[in-house]
Amino acid sequence: MKILVTGGAGFIGSNLVDGLLAAGHEVVVVDNLSSGKRINLNPAARFYELDIGDPGLSDVFAREGIDLVSHHAAQIDVRHSVADPQFDARTNILGLLNILENCRRYEIKGVVFASSGGVVYGEPSQLPATETFPKGPLSPYGVSKLASEFYLCYYAQVMGLPYVTLRYGNVYGPRQDPHGEAGVVAIFGEKLLRGETPVIYGDGDQVRDYVFVEDVVRANLLALQRLLGPVCGAAPGGCAINDFAFNIGTGQGASVNELFTLLKEITGFQGEATHGPERTGELRRIYLDAGKARDVLGWTPQFSFKEGLRRTVGHLARKAVC
Repeated sequence: MKILVTGGAGFIGSNLVDGLLAAGHEVVVVDNLSSGKRINLNPAARFYELDIGDPGLSDVFAREGIDLVSHHAAQIDVRHSVADPQFDARTNILGLLNILENCRRYEIKGVVFASSGGVVYGEPSQLPATETFPKGPLSPYGVSKLASEFYLCYYAQVMGLPYVTLRYGNVYGPRQDPHGEAGVVAIFGEKLLRGETPVIYGDGDQVRDYVFVEDVVRANLLALQRLLGPVCGAAPGGCAINDFAFNIGTGQGASVNELFTLLKEITGFQGEATHGPERTGELRRIYLDAGKARDVLGWTPQFSFKEGLRRTVGHLARKAVC
């Protein structure tokens, strides 16, 4: 299969590209390099430096003969979405629509969409959150992810474009950007390796579901296989956003304080963190029930939190030496 990966120079996208190539697929990458990096690009993939909202995206579809699309390009900074919701919508919603229109025009076999289990549910009343929990995003970023799922459902039901949505927990691992909001593992890991003091915002009891990037790659490979089977198509009334969405998480929460303690042990850091003011609007607790992914996709996470952190710190240490 020839698979287009949008955002394929980014953290998750580039790891996915490596996994797809190792599985024997041909891969085309579209990335505008606004946050992705050339160094992440696998030379075996064909690369187009292009924004997903660019009209020229149609030329890529026409030239490449793409079979499936894995859509990971996005504006992912929650705080930036609050500061500039129009920019968030242009990238995450209008960019998606440009992709979906090309998928329709060029008769693509299906789309895997990277959503976020960390934002679409808001602050759940019960944990772990299942796919059917009420949706209550508390940021424009969360709204754009949820709106995207509805657009995908529309294209499936009315246009016959199959799709699978993967609602990620907090993904971490090699190539995560230590300079972005979403990269707390990389931020802390890099600082501790340098002997610098990290800042924990608020009391540190905020809980997240940390899932290792190699497990996420495997979930994507299984989702792509699923697209070739009986998924949402053109049956009238036959599609709801939860039907083809899968939580990708560990089912367990870890606090920021617990994350810091584990990283101290792994890096040998001797100091303590400082505490800054709590971030306005930050969720207190979220972790995901991934039972549906286990039962339908055959996916379960293989890496413990500690082992994933060891691998991530090892990558950061090697990068610091280079």
